[in-house]
Amino acid sequence: MPAEPAQEDVRRLRALIDSARRVAVFTGAGISTESGIPDFRSPGTGVWNRIKPIEFQDFLASEAVRRESWRRRFASDGASFDAARPNQGHLAVARLVAAGKADGVITQNVDNLHQDAGVPDDQVVELHGNTRYAKCLDCDRRFELADLKRQFEARGSVPPCAACGGIVKTATISFGQPMPAEAMARAQALADACDLFLAIGSSLVVYPAAGFPEYAKRRGARLAIVNREPTPLDSMADLALHREIGPTLSAVVGDHKAAASASESRPGGSDQIAAASSGRSSSRQSMSPSVARSSKSSTPMASNLGRTPSVSRPMRLRLGTMRA
Repeated sequence: MPAEPAQEDVRRLRALIDSARRVAVFTGAGISTESGIPDFRSPGTGVWNRIKPIEFQDFLASEAVRRESWRRRFASDGASFDAARPNQGHLAVARLVAAGKADGVITQNVDNLHQDAGVPDDQVVELHGNTRYAKCLDCDRRFELADLKRQFEARGSVPPCAACGGIVKTATISFGQPMPAEAMARAQALADACDLFLAIGSSLVVYPAAGFPEYAKRRGARLAIVNREPTPLDSMADLALHREIGPTLSAVVGDHKAAASASESRPGGSDQIAAASSGRSSSRQSMSPSVARSSKSSTPMASNLGRTPSVSRPMRLRLGTMRA
């Protein structure tokens, strides 16, 4: 049985959530390990302790590498995604969204478990894509994995896109692959609008996604971190809890009394988030993964991890390629 969360930890996190008008939830692999999906970095158990991640450029350049990538997806590692179900942590996050306390969820995860827990698709921002389906890298056509698996088992490879001849890849973002511009813009809009940024189950070391908590903090939001292990941003957080995620969030949110009318009392509501990200390019761009130097700030955010943050500083996140 998981250890009961300390009542003081629960009280402090609940107080932050209760006092917030708008929460941005940010999740990493740690929230899904309790659903049976291994994380990537834990000593001895992380996926990358057993297999080396495939770089995007290698995937593009080599048919053999593409075959290996698909073999992994359809083998036991991929099966863990397909069999996983939402846990207490996902359900607690879904309750925050349903109550109108959180406008949406920014996630580094590719497992679709936030949607399975009940968060609407349009309120989940998938920074690293989704492993439940595939897309053509050229024309963006969607492919269902069941169809691709049959083809892979029959011929040992996944054929090119039937529409344009492009390379087909799971709809995930690999190391070295440009980040999705639309998702980054939507995530920035959530970070801009929040007064509490709640980072859950992330090591906060994979960029540019991990730049959002510091970005929100520098703009004046409070920062709360719930993760089993320490993170590089603990020192700047208003609250950092190193605890089991599901039981902790369930204790905090399970009896949360946030009324649905809370979202109606906030200026703009979730419509402001949609408006903030409308008109942004949905194409993928390759740019510097650091934070842009704004006209009023000459300090890139990524170079200031661990420093005491200055708040309300105008900043803009740059797109980039996924990197550790």
